[in-house]
Amino acid sequence: MEEKDIRQRESGRTRKIAVTGILGAITIMLGLTPFGFIPLGIFSVTTIHIPVIIAAILEGPVVGGLVGLIFGLTSFIQHLTAPKPISFIFWNPMVSVFPRVMIGVLSYYFFVFVSKGTKRERLSYLLTGAFGTFVNTLLVLGGAYVFYAKDLVEKFQLSEGASVFLFGIAAKNGIPEMIFSAVITLSVVTAVKKIRK
Repeated sequence: MEEKDIRQRESGRTRKIAVTGILGAITIMLGLTPFGFIPLGIFSVTTIHIPVIIAAILEGPVVGGLVGLIFGLTSFIQHLTAPKPISFIFWNPMVSVFPRVMIGVLSYYFFVFVSKGTKRERLSYLLTGAFGTFVNTLLVLGGAYVFYAKDLVEKFQLSEGASVFLFGIAAKNGIPEMIFSAVITLSVVTAVKKIRK
């Protein structure tokens, strides 16, 4: 292998580590401040997942997954140390951690698919920002239903059932989150790509 190739590989590895560290730190900061989880009733509108999507687009599924892991662990710890009425569902890593890792993995492959289909980078960033949010909403609320439907009905006395309750949260929180995430992802990734050129 030529020296130039070795330098490029080392440079790429260093960049991935740096991006993981920076976006991971931003994720932790968002998790420790009101900006990461904006309260809205018993649930919160989440913005902390956006660095995960950005990491996936910029550096691929491994870095995206690692930043997602940081997000998931932050969420798990937050609900463990400062519990809310709904926190019991987030004590399960299949609800708090796994979906957040999958944001990074699935967002990358969605971005690759959309990029090839549209040939338009900015549109791909926008759509991936919305898609990553959809993954978060679907897997977290889906996990909540699978593992805790009965508990939710009993705890919150839901006459309409857990599915209607969770779908209402998805509609109320998920749509604003998708729009916000799409715009921020587009802005940040476009800016970073310009700097790198």
